[in-house]
Amino acid sequence: MNAAELSKAICASLAKMTEHADELRDLDQALGDGDLGITITAGARAVIDVLAGLDASAIPSDVVKVCAKAFASANPSTMAALVAGGLLAGSRVWGDKTNIDAADAADFVKAAADSIAARGKAQLGDKTILDAIVPAADALAQHADDGGAALAAAIAAADKAVTETAALQSQRGRAAWLQERSIGAKDPGATAFLRFLQCWQSASTGTNV
Repeated sequence: MNAAELSKAICASLAKMTEHADELRDLDQALGDGDLGITITAGARAVIDVLAGLDASAIPSDVVKVCAKAFASANPSTMAALVAGGLLAGSRVWGDKTNIDAADAADFVKAAADSIAARGKAQLGDKTILDAIVPAADALAQHADDGGAALAAAIAAADKAVTETAALQSQRGRAAWLQERSIGAKDPGATAFLRFLQCWQSASTGTNV
């Protein structure tokens, strides 16, 4: 996948992602401040707008850097900052590559997860977006020789994580203030990541999430 193809896939995926704004808002109202739906929608629209003017000489890492800046600028939120930081960390592992594959995607997601863990001071089991990203990255790496299978495996891993971590008590952010009342609710950040993977798959296959 070259830069133009990556840009097209991102735009198609984010256009579908905005359809989940209400779901993410509701989940975030239960555990946070309720602005995740707005964060995702504003960020998605900003990214789509900026990619419309992407320079023809861009490489995949350039695409991601542009996305990170646009997403962060559209949202003065912690989630936006974490996502932008993760995107920038991922772009660095691609370096000057002009084409990326499933193995590169796995490296990207792993680097993004490491960045989010460090910046958010979170770890697996804290019931955050990290709980979906890490198993997805592992699944991508395990199936890196087959792009379609890799994405399906990543979605399955993230979906399992979202479901299983609902039973945990949130340990980070506003959700942690709820203590035991957070038990039983799906983490909005982890769910957002899952929905993005599903939207990516939907955009590439022409199906609905």
